[in-house]
Amino acid sequence: MHVDNQLPGVGPDSEYVELAVEVFAMLADATRVRIILALRDTDEMSVNTLAGVVDKTPAGVSQHLAKLRLARMVSARREGTTVYYRLTDEHASELVVAAVKQAEHVVGSPAHHFGAETPA
Repeated sequence: MHVDNQLPGVGPDSEYVELAVEVFAMLADATRVRIILALRDTDEMSVNTLAGVVDKTPAGVSQHLAKLRLARMVSARREGTTVYYRLTDEHASELVVAAVKQAEHVVGSPAHHFGAETPA
């Protein structure tokens, strides 16, 4: 039996299943996944910096960040006219990294099994 299955609320009859589906729906967008990956190894980033990292417009990134903020996956801090974003906790990052690892299996080259860095 997997250790997570022994935790309260983590089972097929969990009251959180529907909310978990909403979390997956929130992460079912390539730009939002890229934003989560960009934020996972940093304290925080501005919208303009994130836009450059994920190769999208600041306006588009801002819209995605608003959705992630509503889902409580990111939080924001304003300094003057600049807004900085950070991950609220490690869970969204862990989900995205696990999804990338699963994707490696789909293409048949799971680098994480050989000690190589998982693509970001």
